[in-house]
Amino acid sequence: MLLEEFKSTVIDTGEAEIFLRYGGQGPPLLLLHGHPQTHMMWHELAPRLAKDYTIVMPDLRGYGDSSKPESSADHSTYSKRAMARDQMAVMKQLGFHRFAVVGHDRGARCAYRLALDFPEAVEKLTVMDIIPTGETFRRADKDFAMGYWHWFFLAQPFDFPERVIGASPDNFYFQGTRHLFHPEALTEYWRGIHNPGTIHAMCEDYRAGATIDSELDEADRGTKKVACPVLVLWGEKGALPNWYNVLDVWRDWAENVRGRGIDCGHYLAEEAPDETYEQLKAFLSA
Repeated sequence: MLLEEFKSTVIDTGEAEIFLRYGGQGPPLLLLHGHPQTHMMWHELAPRLAKDYTIVMPDLRGYGDSSKPESSADHSTYSKRAMARDQMAVMKQLGFHRFAVVGHDRGARCAYRLALDFPEAVEKLTVMDIIPTGETFRRADKDFAMGYWHWFFLAQPFDFPERVIGASPDNFYFQGTRHLFHPEALTEYWRGIHNPGTIHAMCEDYRAGATIDSELDEADRGTKKVACPVLVLWGEKGALPNWYNVLDVWRDWAENVRGRGIDCGHYLAEEAPDETYEQLKAFLSA
């Protein structure tokens, strides 16, 4: 079984119950997954990184086997600030007060918010295949809306997207990409997206992105930057480099930024685990 060498537990953060796997040896390293996945997306990287780091792999609130807190009218329950508070509580309860963070997709949005809100805790930050949420909406145009239409669909008011997805989750998710994933990992992803509670939580995640997350980014624009070193990775075959000079965008948000594209699409950790691991290893050990 994937990740069988890692222990599992559930931590009550006071706001949510977070399921996670952990193990390894060395300095703490927090790995945050993307949408619509779970901690299982790290199955290629975590065993290698665990040789040098103590790995913590949670399911974000609303995803996988973590709890699904009741949503709020302003969507703050699923804001990246709320998710970041979860991760701080998780790491503190595990005895870690300063740590490195690697995030992909929605997990990367939680990760950079964690670094902005808790600069004393985040030693190094890696973000995969994103630019900041506020930047995304600020720069959005017709091409973005057509290519990333799901951002606007998932953020529609309750319960229109929930009903559409719930009617046929298999036809909504992973069209054309199922071959990229290990069968056991894909089974876990399917388990989540067939859960109505997870579907609602994922929609709330995107509603938060279009509202409170963007507002928080706009409030921080030009006044707050990520203090720690930042590694930015993206898929060269994905959409991101077609729209942005990715590193230039991130240099407006952090003082110390490096990064590069990886020869793959959006799912770096699963499409190109060897190259992704080498980039992470070099950055984290520097």
